[in-house]
Amino acid sequence: MTATATDTATHPSPDRATPAHPTPYRITPARVLRSEWHKLWTLRSTWITLLTACVLVLTVGITMGSTYDGDDADIDTVVFVLFGTQLSLICFAVLGILVTAGEYATGMIRASLTAVPRRLPVLWSKAAVFTAVAFTLCLVTNVVTFLVAQIWLSGSDKELSLTDDGVLGALAGSAVGITLMSLIALGLGALLRSVPGGIGAFIGSVLILPEVLTTLPLDAVDTATRYFPAQAASSLGSIEHVKDAVSPGTGLFVLALWAAAVLGAAALRLRRSDV
Repeated sequence: MTATATDTATHPSPDRATPAHPTPYRITPARVLRSEWHKLWTLRSTWITLLTACVLVLTVGITMGSTYDGDDADIDTVVFVLFGTQLSLICFAVLGILVTAGEYATGMIRASLTAVPRRLPVLWSKAAVFTAVAFTLCLVTNVVTFLVAQIWLSGSDKELSLTDDGVLGALAGSAVGITLMSLIALGLGALLRSVPGGIGAFIGSVLILPEVLTTLPLDAVDTATRYFPAQAASSLGSIEHVKDAVSPGTGLFVLALWAAAVLGAAALRLRRSDV
């Protein structure tokens, strides 16, 4: 029996022979991206959240344009018609948190990390897919809202067209700002691994804390708060320079650094700790 077992181990039978060709199902960046794309769009919450964000921006833009009577002449036109982005930001941030922390809540993250043992490609793919979807949808919604609002603003001091200087840049800048802010939320979801915790951290630290700090009678605090995410993002969606805000270039750089820092912290925890 020993000789037979040894012979079988040394010379496996044809039925147990190793396949001549390697399996075609390899883990590649494209396949991980495709997986995250399918996971994003098969969730009902994705459709509801994105539709709500678009409707809010468009509805507020139409309302602002149709009720304009000249009282807000000092407000930048793009900022004026895109007031709804302040509400849509919450929707995109919640979606970003659901993209990461939602998998921890359902336990789906175990299957994802089992399929991709290196782990980090899962996080980068989530961020890449979410960034592409958020920016594209924000930009399209901003342009449509601007054009629709101009139906009522035509002939007023806020009449502009897409070809006027700075308009497209401000519309795109607003989309970039919302996208990067939402990426911070996505990173917080991956870092905290809790949907309520991620939402609370985003609202508390990103939206509320800077406003609280500005009430302190200290010049150093006022200067520092300009480099917080929400304040840096405010400089991106305006044709004219926003008072008491950093320049658009600086704002973009600072906002990108915030997003990279939070995603980096989430990547470090994902790599070093168990699910």
